[in-house]
Amino acid sequence: MTDQAGQTDASPLPEGRRWDTIVAGAGVAGLTVAHELAGRGYRVLVLDASDRLGGVASRIDVDGLALDAGAESFATRGGAVAELARALGLGDEIVGPNPAGAWLQLADRAVPLPKATLLGIPSSPLARDVIDALGWGGALRAYLDRLMPVLRIGKDDALGPLVRRRMGRKVLDRLVAPLAGGVYSADPDRLDVATVAPGLNNALTQAGSLSGGVAVVLEERAVAVARGDAAPSNASRPGSAVQGIRGGIHRLTAALAGSAREHRAELRTGTRVRSAAPTPTGWRVETDAGALDASSLVVALPEAQALRVLGELGGFAPLRTDAAGVTVELVTLVFAPGAIEGDPRGTGVLVAADAHGIRAKAMTHATAKWPWLREAAQGREIVRLSYGAGDAAPATEGLDDAAAAALALQDARAIFGRDLPAPVASARVRWEQGQPTSVVGARARQLALRAAADAHPNLTVVGAAVAGTGLAQVVPDARAAALGVRRERFAVPGTPWTDDVTADELETSADGDARSATAVGARDEDERGEA
Repeated sequence: MTDQAGQTDASPLPEGRRWDTIVAGAGVAGLTVAHELAGRGYRVLVLDASDRLGGVASRIDVDGLALDAGAESFATRGGAVAELARALGLGDEIVGPNPAGAWLQLADRAVPLPKATLLGIPSSPLARDVIDALGWGGALRAYLDRLMPVLRIGKDDALGPLVRRRMGRKVLDRLVAPLAGGVYSADPDRLDVATVAPGLNNALTQAGSLSGGVAVVLEERAVAVARGDAAPSNASRPGSAVQGIRGGIHRLTAALAGSAREHRAELRTGTRVRSAAPTPTGWRVETDAGALDASSLVVALPEAQALRVLGELGGFAPLRTDAAGVTVELVTLVFAPGAIEGDPRGTGVLVAADAHGIRAKAMTHATAKWPWLREAAQGREIVRLSYGAGDAAPATEGLDDAAAAALALQDARAIFGRDLPAPVASARVRWEQGQPTSVVGARARQLALRAAADAHPNLTVVGAAVAGTGLAQVVPDARAAALGVRRERFAVPGTPWTDDVTADELETSADGDARSATAVGARDEDERGEA
């Protein structure tokens, strides 16, 4: 399968043509739906307002290197992304990251991330690596958790207040907040404990302390791995439960696009979907290029954009008033050979809340993390710095590209603790993301979006807005949604459909299938790959 993600048909759309399915949005979710439907003979049109396909899994070219613009890995849980990659001929290209792990940047030093932790919460507060991160005072305060009674019966909703009350502010600021920002792009005070740490509340009650509860959860996970019921994972190390694709995650996007085109789907960039309305035989879609008709509509856009398209329809209008999101910017720096000796900060660094003077929330030493990239870079060193988390605007906000690169260089020098030379090239990418699934109340909002879509025949909403961020969330949801489109084909009178849903597919797509299972209680890791 060739890398064709950047190629789109620039010819005018044929007037009067009717499509089986129009897909609004050409990120991974939209392209997955197009791949699934076009492969079954559906006449599919994919539209995207940007100038490239792939969304957060697109490609950028920097100093002659093809790099990931956003997501550089996928969470291994569920196996759905690896399964899709294998179906697209990329199975032999799946690779793991360097297991060296990430570091933590504190106000006065950098230390390796403590190992036996759950989202930064230590199971043993007086472990040597925890003392290195917190100091003796912070570690002893954390140990008081072992002596405090569990006055609440383990039912905290938000992670931040739970950690602050049981273990103190240093654990929250130095361990939990950096991981929450790097993994979830969210303030820990808003993270839903039941979503990001399933079982922790019950384990806390069982063990009588938060650290003891963490030990129980980690032990249960270790047993599950030993039995083969779960993939190996270490919650203290972002990246340890992920995999990548040799050459970059953008190759998955390119393969999806190539597959869809091989089956005669049309993919158009630079065409914005403005609104949509139901018709007696399907949907009328208003775009920059004019009005188009289709039997079914799949909206695969970020939440705010999806609501701009669907906001006038029943059920969606109330959701427009409180749409929230996260703005993230990634600045990639390419250094000449010899600029960074060895891997002095492992695969990257998460920045603690009290590390004043560093504006980035995280840095990935990409050539240290991915052996294939080090080989491809031919001695050059590549680092990626991430800005923006929660409700705060990125520190790069309002800066031009040169100033943003200068800020990233300043932060990289502080993180590496050395006077790095100016980069030979840089690139900057900005993402507008929906509200993370992991925050308190987000799950209810996603269910409301699904319910609003389900109220309209032959309308489907996919992507992070309803499935949660991360390829491990989006891919199985999109594949199940494509099957749902096929199941609804008889709802449109007189429409010529080209395939039937098999009995096996009907059985596996019942309510409670991958579409819902991946969303309930699942983590929505930020797979841009910080650290």
